[in-house]
Amino acid sequence: MLKKRMLFFIIFCVFTTAYSIDSITYETSKIINTWVWEKSIGGLNNPYIATPRTAGFKKKIVFTNQGKVITYKNDIEIRISTYEIKKGNCVSDNIENDLITFEGKTYIIEKLDNQNLILLSNNEEGSRTIYKK
Repeated sequence: MLKKRMLFFIIFCVFTTAYSIDSITYETSKIINTWVWEKSIGGLNNPYIATPRTAGFKKKIVFTNQGKVITYKNDIEIRISTYEIKKGNCVSDNIENDLITFEGKTYIIEKLDNQNLILLSNNEEGSRTIYKK
């Protein structure tokens, strides 16, 4: 009986890990593209809305399949850095989410589909940045 329980536990762990890795791979492949900044919305202690018009510049980020993110300001490349997507807990509610880290900051991937990317700062402030394809 103990052997059966151990076998069940091992199989459960393998499938759970495989699902988690598959989910992260799926999110990574969906994010690879060019994303244009639409607006940023401030968090709890600093409410604001910033857009390219109010900020006075355009911004876009390009995620590559080589793990790089290229940042452009007014169509001029200003930075190349690496990014990493992994599972992790949100600072505000300690719930597991897909997290992305780049340019020294960690974000919760709040929404990612074929047209939208919404990143929520993984800190107490919780500001949102909205990108479109």
